[in-house]
Amino acid sequence: MIIAKIINRFNIMLMLFTGKFSYLSAFLWGIKIGKGSRFYGKTNFYKEAKSKITIGDNCTFRSAKKSNWIGVDRPCMISTHGRKGAEVIIGDNCGFTGTVIGAFEKITLGNGVRCGSNTLITDSDWHLDDKRVGKPKQVTLGDNVWLGVNAVVLKGVSIGKNSIIGANSVVVSDIPENVIAAGNPCRVIKKI
Repeated sequence: MIIAKIINRFNIMLMLFTGKFSYLSAFLWGIKIGKGSRFYGKTNFYKEAKSKITIGDNCTFRSAKKSNWIGVDRPCMISTHGRKGAEVIIGDNCGFTGTVIGAFEKITLGNGVRCGSNTLITDSDWHLDDKRVGKPKQVTLGDNVWLGVNAVVLKGVSIGKNSIIGANSVVVSDIPENVIAAGNPCRVIKKI
């Protein structure tokens, strides 16, 4: 038991140490990170010229495999692509585990947003050179939104404050505040 505790503490220290590279990477990309944010493992950043990524205070990013015991399939990735003026704005006290956030237009997350393991938030279809895809559209998650494991939030979606999105859901249309919603496509199940 004592050996297990020592190994666990070592793993946590190692995750936090590798997380320091996330701060360096963010600095090099010109990304603003608020006070008290923590990185467990390395978060990957990419910022297009003349775009903006802002991370609020006290946010947590879990990218290391053992940083969340429900499973982390990939590191957290935050990026802006394709056009000048793209933005990712993350509020205070948010938590992410293996979350990918990719903006061509604008993605805004309120305060207290929780993103379960391996979630995806994007405002684009990504293949802008393909005639079959539409234009990027803003995504907004209100305060205290919770995305369950493997949830996907697609372009043009707004999720109201305090709402919970169930595991493996695909959100393709707006979800009101104070509800539980789930499914593919995601639909309201009940009010909170």
